[in-house]
Amino acid sequence: VQLQASGGGLVQAGGSLRLSCAVSGGTFSSYAMGWFRQAAGKEREFVSGVNWSGSDTYFADSVKGRFIISRDNAKKTVYLQMNSLRPEDTAVYYCAADTYGILTEESVYDRSEYDYWGQGTQVTVSS
Repeated sequence: VQLQASGGGLVQAGGSLRLSCAVSGGTFSSYAMGWFRQAAGKEREFVSGVNWSGSDTYFADSVKGRFIISRDNAKKTVYLQMNSLRPEDTAVYYCAADTYGILTEESVYDRSEYDYWGQGTQVTVSS
């Protein structure tokens, strides 16, 4: 299973970006998917997650109301729409796949829950 994240870039505060994570191999439609980010000098942190069906989504408090996660099982892709971006959103963003397929309010934050990781895409928000 391989994950390829894309869509990062440089944007001004208040702007928007949409990240994509394309998955090859495996059975994407049965995977739960997550987005994490890692700012320079900080630990990787949870951003958002979605269960295999797309019916359950999760967000870190810091992005709730600004970010939207979605998935297209036909395209084997998960998206992260990021709106109202802030300088503190600057980080490398990683997508991850959980082959169990179901995330919970507790497990979604746990990096060890995820089996596969993408290479990351840089998001820089200027003030």
